[in-house]
Amino acid sequence: MKNEDTLTTEVELQTRRIPSIGFLGVAVGCMAVSAILMISGRRTWANFIGQWAPSILIMGTYNKIAKTFSPPYDEKQRVQHGGHASILKSPSELGHQVAPHSVS
Repeated sequence: MKNEDTLTTEVELQTRRIPSIGFLGVAVGCMAVSAILMISGRRTWANFIGQWAPSILIMGTYNKIAKTFSPPYDEKQRVQHGGHASILKSPSELGHQVAPHSVS
């Protein structure tokens, strides 16, 4: 990522590869295991495993936000993904021509 340190960038690049449904599946699995442990009388383990689900869902939410709202690497990429050209840069600095906006 453009505004992050090397470790954060590397972690986010690796976690982007995990599909969002993976986090949900693991969280539901933890809840199921917790329920089975509770039914079998292992309350301490059931509570321990059951408390993993919210943390996993929070990590999945962070992952989704990082994937969705990660900043573009440069001005050209930002414009390519629907952003407007910066008013602080000339068209030659942007590497392409910017169409003038029509005023009604």
